This record gives sequence, C-alpha cells and structure tokens, in this order.
Amino acid sequence: MSKSRGQWGSKVGFILAASGSAIGLGNIVFFSANAYKFGGGAFYLPYLIALFVIGIPVMILEFGLGHQTRRAFPESMHKAAGKPGEFVGWWALMNACFIVFYYITILGWVLGMLIGAFGQLWQETTPLKGFAMDELANPHGYFFSMLSSWKPMIFVAIVWILNAILVRRGVATIEAAVKVFVPLMWIFMIVLIVRGITLENGFQGVWLLFTPNFEVMKDAAVWQGAFSQIFFTLSLGFGVMTAYASYLPKDSDQTSNALLTSLMNCGFEYIAGLAIFSILFAFAMVPAASTLSMMFFIVPTGISQMPGGDPMVMAFGLLFFLLLLLAGLSSSVSLVEGLASSLIDKFRISRAKAVGLFCIFGFVGSAMFTLPQVVNPGLENDGTLGLTLLDLVDHWAFSYGLLIVGLLECLLIGWAFGAKRLRAGVNSSSRFNLGSWYDWLIKLIIPALILYVLIVGIKGEFAGLYGSDYGPNYKDGFSWMVNSPQFILVGWFVLTVGASLIFTLRGKYSEGSQ
Repeated sequence: MSKSRGQWGSKVGFILAASGSAIGLGNIVFFSANAYKFGGGAFYLPYLIALFVIGIPVMILEFGLGHQTRRAFPESMHKAAGKPGEFVGWWALMNACFIVFYYITILGWVLGMLIGAFGQLWQETTPLKGFAMDELANPHGYFFSMLSSWKPMIFVAIVWILNAILVRRGVATIEAAVKVFVPLMWIFMIVLIVRGITLENGFQGVWLLFTPNFEVMKDAAVWQGAFSQIFFTLSLGFGVMTAYASYLPKDSDQTSNALLTSLMNCGFEYIAGLAIFSILFAFAMVPAASTLSMMFFIVPTGISQMPGGDPMVMAFGLLFFLLLLLAGLSSSVSLVEGLASSLIDKFRISRAKAVGLFCIFGFVGSAMFTLPQVVNPGLENDGTLGLTLLDLVDHWAFSYGLLIVGLLECLLIGWAFGAKRLRAGVNSSSRFNLGSWYDWLIKLIIPALILYVLIVGIKGEFAGLYGSDYGPNYKDGFSWMVNSPQFILVGWFVLTVGASLIFTLRGKYSEGSQ
C-alpha cells in the first residue's frame, strides 16, 4: 500500500464513516419525499426487496473491489476490466459530480434554514396553497424567499469550505468527524420521533407508512424510484464505498462490514420516515410545490405549530435543521473523497491540490442550482430557475445514472474480473462465506432487474420526456428550458461521457501499484 494513502484507525471508525456516507439527506429528505410520492407503504416493500436483492450484494461488491485492489473506483475498475472498466469508473464519478453539485446546494439551503430557525423562519406561517410572485419576498414563505435571493450562493460557498476542511486532511479527519456526527444524528432523530408520534394524528402518518398498497406497486415508476433510492442512500455507484474500503487493513471482514453499513442505514431511514410522516400528518400538510420542498416548508410549518411556545418551536427547528446539516455533511465529505482519491491515484497529485481543485470546480457547479430567477410564480412545479434545473438534472443523474453504473459494474466485475474471484477474496477474510449463488446474483439476476427497470423507464420517456409538461406554467424567458428538456439530458450525457473519456485516456497508473 502506498505511503500516500491513509488507513482507518478502527473498524468502528470505518463503519461510522461508511454509514455516515450512506446516512444523509437521502434518508431524511429524498426517502421521505419518495415514500410520500409513491404512497408510503407502497414504496417500502419495493425498497426492502431492492435492499436485500441489490443493495447489500452490490455493497459487498464495492467493498470487496476496493479492499482487494487497494485503490479508488476508477483504478479498481481498471484492474478488474482494463480501459473499459476504468471508463465506467470515471463515468460513475462524473455522474456523481452532478449529484454532489446539487446535493451541496441543498445543504446550502439547509444552512440558510438553520440560520432562519433562530427567529425569522417562525415569524409567520401560511398554508402552502401557492404564492403570487410578489409574495416570494415576504416572511410568509421563508424558504422560497431565500431561494429567490442570492443568499444561497453564500451558504453553498460555506458548505464547500467545510467539505474542503474535512476532506483535505484525509481519512483521519473524516473518521474523527463522523464519530461525532453519526451518533448525534441518531439521537436527534429519535427525539423528533417521540415528538411526532405524541402529536394528535401523528400515528396516522405511521399507519400510512407501514400500509402497503399493492395496486400502486404495479407501477414501474415505484420500482425505479426504489432501486434508485437504494443506490443513492447506500452511496453505491458513486465510487465512495470502493475508495473507503481501499483504506482498510487487509484482514477486514467485508461481508459483515456491508451488512452493518446497510442495516444501519436502513434502520435510520425507517426512523426518519416515522419522524417525518408523523409530523406531516399531525398537521395535515400537503405539499403543493416539489416534493423536495416538503422538508423546507411543510415540516417547518408543522414544527411552528407545536405547543410550548416560541422557545420549544425554536429548539425543535434548530434541532431538525442541525440534524439535516450533520447528515448531509457526513455524506458530502464521502462524495468529495471519492473523486479526490481517484485524482490522487491517477495523476499522483497532492491531496490538498486534488481537494482544492474539485471544491472550486464544485462551487461553480453548485452555484448553477442557486440561480434565483422566479420562473414559475404559481409554484405548481419548482418556482425558481435553480430549483427547476436541480429537478431536471436529478431526474437523469439520480433515476438513470446510478442504475446504469450499477448495471455496468455488475456486468464487468461479474464477467471480466470474475464474480467467483471477487467472492473468493471476500470469503478469505469473512466469518460468513458467500456461496456460488452470489456469483449468479452479480452476473445475471441484478443486471436483469436493473435493465428491466431502465427499459420501462426509458419507454415512459418516449411517451413524454421528463419536464416537458412544465412549459404552460413558466415565464416566456425560460421557455427554451422547459419546452425542450432534452437540452438537460444531452448536456448531462455529453459532459459525463466526455469528461470520462478525458480522464480515462490521460495519465497512466503506475505498474503494480498496491
């Protein structure tokens, strides 16, 4: 192992870091929003199937690959399948870049809401029934007032600086940070659950969350959402888990590591769902804007109506947004680390330079999603230009990009590297040995399931490309974007493929690097 690479100080530190990467806004924001969108319990069963059939096996694959090759994702894929494998590794990271950009933008919004929770956020509340454009600048809609200003760009810069500080010094700093962040996240969320289920009607939200609707589960979009959520929430297809596993001692048990990380994430996601749904139904709130805004307007509105007066409202508000910020930072540092470690491996640059370059570039990318121009005054969809761009990019990078990476990495590792070879390496240091069934899971079953979901999703795009129905609600000056959403699709595809080719063809890995 190269002296330039760090190593986790303990198994606990690694598990907390890996689970901290997995536990983030995906658990609190995106999971609750997707569960709400797809009918609560109707989303849980596909999600659980995806967890055990796809999530945990692919987690073992990524841990095993990083542990055996001792390198970040692109070089690990290069060792497994040559240049085609390396290209897939870089494409995974380039797709992850888009997700990192808007993920940190969302964290910037969280920071803004945390600041507002000290007072301004609670001045007045108004049920979300749609705003006129001139109402966006008043306290009735703090979240949209913030979005329609340039303040989020400042908040985003602060979040990028925090990420740079945490990642610049390597795994030792990340390990120290997650040992504080992860336990606090669990404590804060449990407090919110207790408050939510003790509110009137709080149990109705819990009932919906655990009541499956089998009719809704016939919709392929529910399964696509569940599969994408599993990849996102477990940080699969980002290169993160492979990079983290490359810092492990050689005798580490990757099967138990994958199980512990996945189940910790799943457990946190369940309790997050309990907290969010109980609060939503306690106050009979129904989102009228994007599902993402549920966390930034609907839940704060619910918190503002809690008994106990201003001190209690402020305390719970600060608690909620501090929880979101800590959860988001524990994930964002892992996403930044995934690319930084890959640049270090390929181009032999210093960690400080790799982190600095990416954070500067990343701020520019994130700034795109903070653009405050009001393009949809009625808020039937997203409201501002930045949020609309985020919505469109998220659809391709999240719903398709992660699944495509999962499909390709399973095929390449399963057939080119050899699933049996990977399994032998994992079993050599694991208490629970994987059987030959794992080989066929990676080689055939998981690729077939992902491919089916992708085909059904793409077929639906031909009937109406995502975002094509935005046009009637948007101002004329932005009609190019909403009337031709294929620009976003083409831009995402060309940029990710082009950058991946450049990184694959430039530079050269040192022979026999370990």
